Amino acid sequence: QVQLVESGGGLVQPGGSLRLSCAASGFTFSSSPMGWYRQGPGNERELVARITSGGSTIYAASVKGRFTISRDNAKNTMYLQMNSLKPEDTAVYLCRATPGGILYWGKGTLVTVSS
Repeated sequence: QVQLVESGGGLVQPGGSLRLSCAASGFTFSSSPMGWYRQGPGNERELVARITSGGSTIYAASVKGRFTISRDNAKNTMYLQMNSLKPEDTAVYLCRATPGGILYWGKGTLVTVSS
């Protein structure tokens, strides 16, 4: 069964850094496009970053230059390095996988950016 388990969320001060991980299992990770999405209270779920099986990346304009998405196919893990965090980055961050075009979501990990 497909499983996506996020970790690394927590409370961080503005300007700080955090690294999220998404541990994947139950599918061929290396062939699946992956992505990070986020949803804050009262907000729509939005794309943060995506990475293809070949390593091509796209970022939301709001995070470009601050966040870096990556994947380690040997570890079946995707990462999101978040630097220069802002209060508006506060949200539940969710891991998404689309093996064979079928969409799966993780449960999410909460990132709170506050002083």
